[in-house]
Formats: sequence, C-alpha cells, structure tokens
Amino acid sequence: MKLIQVKNIRTKNLFNKLPQIIYKHDPDYACPLTKMVEETFDEKKNNFFKHGIGVRWVLLEGGKPIGRIAAFIDYDKSTVFEQPTGGIGYFECVNDKEAASVLFDCAKEWLQDKGMEAMDGPSNMGENFINHGLLAMGFTKQGFGMPYNPPYYFDLFQSYGFKVYYEQFTYHLDYNKPFPERFWKIAEWVAKKPQYSYKHFSWKDIDTFIDDFSIIYDGAWSKHEHYKPLDRSELKNFIRGSKMLLEEEFIWFAYANGEPIALFVMIPDFNEALRYIKNGQLHLWNTLKLLWFIKRRKFSRTRIFIMGVVEKYQRSGIESAIFWHLDKHIMPNKPEYKEVELSWAGDFNPKIISLYKSTGAEHAKTHYQMRYLFDRNKPFTRAKIIE
Repeated sequence: MKLIQVKNIRTKNLFNKLPQIIYKHDPDYACPLTKMVEETFDEKKNNFFKHGIGVRWVLLEGGKPIGRIAAFIDYDKSTVFEQPTGGIGYFECVNDKEAASVLFDCAKEWLQDKGMEAMDGPSNMGENFINHGLLAMGFTKQGFGMPYNPPYYFDLFQSYGFKVYYEQFTYHLDYNKPFPERFWKIAEWVAKKPQYSYKHFSWKDIDTFIDDFSIIYDGAWSKHEHYKPLDRSELKNFIRGSKMLLEEEFIWFAYANGEPIALFVMIPDFNEALRYIKNGQLHLWNTLKLLWFIKRRKFSRTRIFIMGVVEKYQRSGIESAIFWHLDKHIMPNKPEYKEVELSWAGDFNPKIISLYKSTGAEHAKTHYQMRYLFDRNKPFTRAKIIE
C-alpha cells in the first residue's frame, strides 16, 4: 500500500474516483459533483481556510485507489473542547482494517504535529449541517448533505479506537399523512398570536435575512459547548453558492415584536437529481440531464437543513407555528413534495428531538459523530446534554 498526498490533477482524480468504486452497485448512494468536492479544498473558494487548514491523502494498492481521508483544523472550533481537537472527513475505504489504520494513522500524525490532542469524524471543513457523521442505522436513500457509507465503516472506526461522541437522529415525515391534531392546534394558536410575525426568504433582501439568521443562530446556540460565532461572509457565500438548490418559500423566519427569534431552512433533496449523474462530472450531457430534472420539478423529497430558536422563545411553540405557515401557504402549491427529512437532531438536544416527534415523524436514521483521543489513558466523555 502506498499513501500519497493529493496535490495535482492525477491525485485529485484518484481521490474522486474512489467513491465510484465503493458504491458502484449501491442504488441509494448519490455521487457528489466533483466540482463541489474540489471547491471544498480550494483555498480561494472555501472561507474555511480563513481560519483553518486542511490536507488530504489517497491510499493506493497496485496503482488503484483503495482509501482516502482528509484531516483539518478549524482554529475557531478546535479549542472549545477540553483538549484541542481536529477533524477528519471524506473518509472512504475498502473493507480492510489495515488500510483504514494507515489512513487514520496518517491523519492522527498530521494533527498531532499541529498541536491537536484528539480527532473527530467523519466531519467536514465547515458547519455540521453538511456531511457530518457516520451512518449507523437507516441505510436507505441518501439525503442531500447527509453522509452515507457502507455498514462496515463503523467497525473500521471502532476497531481503530474511535468511540461515539454523540448520536445524530434523522426523522422522516410522510406528507401524505396528516400531522397529529394536537400539534396543529398548538401551531395555529401560536401562529395567530399578534406579537409574532413571519417572513420567508427573498433574494432581494438577502443582506437583511443574513443579519437575522446570524442573530437567531447566536441566540439559539451560544451556550452549546461546540458553539462558535457565525461568520457572516461565510454564510453569504454558502447561500449564494447554493442558489440552484434553494427555494425562497422553504426558508422562514419568525419575529417577536419585530425582533428575529426563529429560523427554518428546508431544501429540495438535490440527491434526487444527482442520481442521474453517476460519475459526478458536469460535462454537457450530464448538465443537460440535471437542468431537465430541475426544470421539470421532479423533486419529491425535502430536507430540513437547520431550525433554531433563540433561547428566550425555545418553549413558546414558535417552531410549530413555522410549520403551520409552511403547510398553509406553501405546501398546497407544491404537491410534488411527498416526504420531508428532518435532520439532524443530536442526542444532546432533547428539545429538538421532542419537536420532531411531535410532528408524527418516524425515526429513520442514526449517524454517529466519533472521537479518538490521542492519549489512550485519558477518560472518554460524551457530549453534554443541553439542559
């Protein structure tokens, strides 16, 4: 086996070819666009590199790729833990513990050299609502931005010494089934309170909504142990870069007496389109297929990307009121959407888990965020529950 750092076109091609080998016969996997992957590692296009560093490798055997991994440090986040903690991601590997150990060892050594004392993964160089976690239960169709992997990956991580730091739960909602009556009664009651108002996102007011998003984000998660202030420019770039995916009416904000207090972001499941593109390459024919899918409105699934409420209003029922507005004003005009994926809720956040359950949604998937402490004698502790 030979491990090489990804630095040139040849090694980039090998890095991006590996998933096509691992998932060649898996109909539930959606190959990401190579362009999207490469932009993640482009220091000129990914704002992560303003406050972080990253590197990636590909593992070869007989000249063919059998594994890959990336290691990175977000200096805004690495010191919020008891020990400085880096990340690993983009992990793919054949079912071989020796090969996996070579990848993990390489990432560990690189992170140790830079002062880290632990590594978390699988994760990504960005916020945790994209490609975060190791799929452990619910090996069904992959939702956009949600990680997917073969079942044996958990054994590769666990055998090396990783432990579960927290669990991430995904719920699925069949939109053909009515919400529980009690949920709608509470939702309508809150939605009609005079002090509350609601708006959906619009591109012409993007700066105002980004300001509101930042206020709500900070007010909702500032007491979380993984919290870091939101980078406004990073958020704006992300939204602009996702323009093809976003529908204005799927992004809602709630206000109390004019002050932003809650946000709700839902997106079409873009993986339904990506399944038409088997190799991740946007050449002319694949681009035409993608545009045809989008123009014909062939989407049937959505994913709730993020939902947050500032602390003062977290027991007000405002989240259900947003669902009420979405249902009454949006969904009747978009009958093509039949399923909603509510992802993800950490086991450290019982409030959001209770909300998802109250809609009648069913627990469909579980991902693990894994952690490996470099000092093997140090006691391992899981993520703290948000009280």
